[in-house]
Amino acid sequence: MNKVKNFLSNIILLGLLVNGILLCSCTGSTNEEGDDLDGSIDLVDKPDQNYTNEFYISNRAPLKPSAFIKLPVSAIKPKGWLLEYLKRQQNGLTGNLGKISAWLQKENNAWLSADGKGEWGWEEVPYWLKGYAHIGYILDDPEIIDEAKIWLEAAINSQREDGNFGPVRHFGDGSQDFWANMIMLYCLQSYYEYSSDQRVINLMTDYFKYQLTVPDEEFLTHYWQRIRGGDNLHSVFWLYNRTGEAWLLDLAKKIHRNTADWTGRGHDLSDIHNRKEIREGLEWPAWYGDLIDWHNVNVAQAFREPAQYYLLSHDEKHLKASYDNFDIIRKHFGQVPGGMFGSDENSRPGFDDPRQGIETCGIVEQMNSNEHLLRITGDVFWADHAEEVAFNTYPAAVTADFKALRYITSPNMVLNDDQNHNPGIDNSGPFLMMNPFSSRCCQHNHAQGWPYFNENLWMATPDNGIAAVIYSASEVSAKVGDGTEVTITEISNYPFEEDINFKISSTEPVMFPLYLRIPAWAKAAELHINGEKMKKNLQPGKYVRIDRTWNNGDKITLKLPMELNLKTWKNNHNSVSVNYGPLTFSLKISENYIRKESDETAIWDSKWQKGVDTKQWPSFEIHPASPWNYGLVLQEDLKSTFEVNRKAWPENDFPFTTDAVPIALTVKARKIPAWKIDEYGLAGELKDSPVWSEEPEEKVQLIPMGAARLRISAFPVAGKQDNAHRW
Repeated sequence: MNKVKNFLSNIILLGLLVNGILLCSCTGSTNEEGDDLDGSIDLVDKPDQNYTNEFYISNRAPLKPSAFIKLPVSAIKPKGWLLEYLKRQQNGLTGNLGKISAWLQKENNAWLSADGKGEWGWEEVPYWLKGYAHIGYILDDPEIIDEAKIWLEAAINSQREDGNFGPVRHFGDGSQDFWANMIMLYCLQSYYEYSSDQRVINLMTDYFKYQLTVPDEEFLTHYWQRIRGGDNLHSVFWLYNRTGEAWLLDLAKKIHRNTADWTGRGHDLSDIHNRKEIREGLEWPAWYGDLIDWHNVNVAQAFREPAQYYLLSHDEKHLKASYDNFDIIRKHFGQVPGGMFGSDENSRPGFDDPRQGIETCGIVEQMNSNEHLLRITGDVFWADHAEEVAFNTYPAAVTADFKALRYITSPNMVLNDDQNHNPGIDNSGPFLMMNPFSSRCCQHNHAQGWPYFNENLWMATPDNGIAAVIYSASEVSAKVGDGTEVTITEISNYPFEEDINFKISSTEPVMFPLYLRIPAWAKAAELHINGEKMKKNLQPGKYVRIDRTWNNGDKITLKLPMELNLKTWKNNHNSVSVNYGPLTFSLKISENYIRKESDETAIWDSKWQKGVDTKQWPSFEIHPASPWNYGLVLQEDLKSTFEVNRKAWPENDFPFTTDAVPIALTVKARKIPAWKIDEYGLAGELKDSPVWSEEPEEKVQLIPMGAARLRISAFPVAGKQDNAHRW
């Protein structure tokens, strides 16, 4: 009798299942907060690294497991303002540099010659190629892809019998300069991701075997390569994850022990080999020994090396060292808005005002480092910081048409001209104007900024999921779950708007986890799935993991309400900066562009190809056409202090200009008459706030910092109170 009952029960249960009454995919499950959904919603610090992604190459043991996994270079297509930016770069300096830069001319170029010798060819070719080829892959531009392949084929064909490749460059002591090859390896890795060309694997294998034979005393000698060995280390791990050859880990150890000591503290001043300078009247502070180098690009690029080596060492001190390196430079020179620090060329004790700036090279290298560290750690911090730099500092370093760039860009910058501003800034010469030919490093290295940013918007996760880690309108196609390829379209004008919309496209239902980053500044984020608000409390600084069966047409909206925030820089005279969500705001200064001829205003090492019409590539001074010397009048209630003004999105999809920017703030301010352009042609250094001002209150406009190529971003606070200081 019991057997009959059990049989009938099973028949009934089967019927219920077939009709979908008990199927979770039809009725949904309920989480602990009452959300009716198919699957689960959780908040996590990072993806679970106990899994291994089945479809994308991640870290192979004994390397620490990947937190995030980079997708192939062409998997992510930009949309919105990022697409417009890449098109401007494609049609501007990056896309045309091969036709105008002497360093990229094919005649007598060491990268193209059979014997690796030539007048032209060091870091400039691979610097440019990192971004140039990427733009071709991302935008499916056959002309760029074909041109890039000329250089890539030459690099592959340059390999010699001993495994070495590239230009033949040696120092006076006979040791090799490996630096330019480190950059070219980046280019070859991207090309492999695009093409699956096995020759890249073969070249890198033979080259790394050659590096393993070089005695330590002859390996990574001299300045640039010794400081930047982390780039070589990255490529070794990249190859190891694809081939699993154990000897590559021996090379990784060798690279680390011969790279400058970015974990060390208290270095002797003589061990710091960048050019050093200190303000007159000061003595070298003890903390200056806490970094092995203070050159701005080296810090932005190489501070991450210990965290990279942590993948192999598993020693937490290496991971901590990179976080500490980040903090040290900002404690002493980064008390400024925009995410960077004031080094000009090199950080100088006593020069920490927000009028000190950063090379364009330093900006794009910082973004690249953030993207590396995000993949290594999964820490939301690095994604937040990548956005801070990308949205607020980088856009102002180039002209809106992307046909000229500035060597030095500062948070407080009210005049760009062709004059020498040293010793106000560390560089002697016309380093502040927009010039397509000046600054041969940044002229080429700027190219990586937006293409690398684009390829790191989305990442695969160890549990066969996908994560939106940095936000911008885009479309990603990736294998997830059981191997089904899905396409996710991200629709948004972020960071200028609060809502980020996602749409799933899939030929069949597929279960996989989707991760969305909750920025640290987003205090009241909301998640909506197919129009229904989820009740999950989205904690800032976490990822929301949505694990469910996704269907074609499913829609997700992440709402990130922006709030006003005032940052006081206590170590920089109590100046303040104004944030609204991920955007930092600057005074809107009318910009007067004055055309100059590039061949008359470029710096000493500028060189262009024979026959180039330099008049087609002019330079520009930018002069202020409105007052800039304001202090803000603040009230305790920020909503009463600032009025948020929005206007229509620009038709050309480019919001990074003073006129087109779709959001602005109105605030009361007073002029500070004693704050003037000083004898060095720079905005006078800040004084302690609050600052006494009897000038009448005026209403001024603040615009996003990235749209302001002239700007005051660190403001004095104006007042008449008893504790106000006379300027």
